[in-house]
Amino acid sequence: MSELCIRPMQPADVPAVLVIERRAHLAPWTEGIFRDCLRVGYRCEVLQADDDLFGYLVMTVQADEAHLFNLCVDPAHQGRGYGRYLLNRCLEVAREAGADSIFLEVRPSNTVAIALYHDFGFQEVGQRKDYYPGPQGREDALILARAL
Repeated sequence: MSELCIRPMQPADVPAVLVIERRAHLAPWTEGIFRDCLRVGYRCEVLQADDDLFGYLVMTVQADEAHLFNLCVDPAHQGRGYGRYLLNRCLEVAREAGADSIFLEVRPSNTVAIALYHDFGFQEVGQRKDYYPGPQGREDALILARAL
């Protein structure tokens, strides 16, 4: 694979992002959600090599807090360090924007993501009841945070 590139997500990237989102999530975001994130100015970036787009992140920084809304790597490309690469980028963006802390929500059943976040120093600071839809009903979210 050629050199990795992280670049701003463009509206033309949304169809490829949706394919990954649907492969990776039980309750995927819709096209409208991604387009709204772009429209309102959230930080949306994609990870690619050559023309192969295989990961993305969506985040925002407001005042001194960053919030990571979505970080995803195509399941066909997982286990190669790309999630770490994207998470490093997220932390870099948050620091550059002046954030003191960063928050995210994650499914308790997503043990791989939780392990990644713990490796980066995230700690559980709360829960959101019935936050995620799922095949057997709703699932709580763990709220994770870390200082920057």
